[in-house]
Amino acid sequence: MKEHLDVVGHWTEIKLQILQDYAVAYAQILQNQHFIKHVAYVDGFAGAGAHISKQSGKLIAGSPARALSIQPRFSHYHFVEMDAARAKRLQGMGDEKDVTVYQGDCNEVLLKEVFPQCRYEDYRRALCLLDPYELNPNWEVVETAGRMRSIEIFLNFMIMDANMNVLWKNPDSVAPDQAQRMTKFWGDDSWHAAAYTTEQDLFRTFEQKAPNESVVAAYRKRLKEVAGFKYVPEPLPMCNTRGAVVYYLFFASQNPTGNKIAEHIFKKYRGHAGR
Repeated sequence: MKEHLDVVGHWTEIKLQILQDYAVAYAQILQNQHFIKHVAYVDGFAGAGAHISKQSGKLIAGSPARALSIQPRFSHYHFVEMDAARAKRLQGMGDEKDVTVYQGDCNEVLLKEVFPQCRYEDYRRALCLLDPYELNPNWEVVETAGRMRSIEIFLNFMIMDANMNVLWKNPDSVAPDQAQRMTKFWGDDSWHAAAYTTEQDLFRTFEQKAPNESVVAAYRKRLKEVAGFKYVPEPLPMCNTRGAVVYYLFFASQNPTGNKIAEHIFKKYRGHAGR
């Protein structure tokens, strides 16, 4: 089944460790809150459950396997995967009584099937990983998680995909379908104002591409002001071996304790992630 496994760089291994470190602390804290009746682990882009390390060539556990290894256990595990072969591989992980594998688009599955099982008013909580390889998920998923108040998220903002396909120096040359992908991710077309500034020289007015940091800061602001997350620490830039940022790892929560833990973990890796 190795043909279904991704070969991943060192930055992905670091990300997996960050997620595992947080999930361990999260599970322990929620276990001690006796009024909480149900704690779910949600992986919107679960993959095949394992990867191959580019650095060592060895098989390494993916986020689903790591989540299943954590003690105390979560009440239920929701793994969402679009690819049929990878979803089938996930079926063999864990006990089917507390693991549900969904083959489909997380933008539909999370909203229709998973998030309704994580309602705040039902004393339920969830930790949700949104770890795509491209600009995803749709903003509606993120905003719903924030407004539900019961769901904490880790989210990858795939800035490399955005730069390659959308955030060009000349915005007029961007294909409409690529711009639409960004709009779905962002929630509206206000991403354009974050990505470009209006400049003027002696002869004309023109648009200048803003740096990545400005775009990411604007998205962080949306997580707070539009999605309604109370705590969104500065995201962690994840770099490849050449030092280029592949994506920014965001954490968003309503909980001050969770925020404190995430900031501590991010601080440990800040400046070193992926190098």
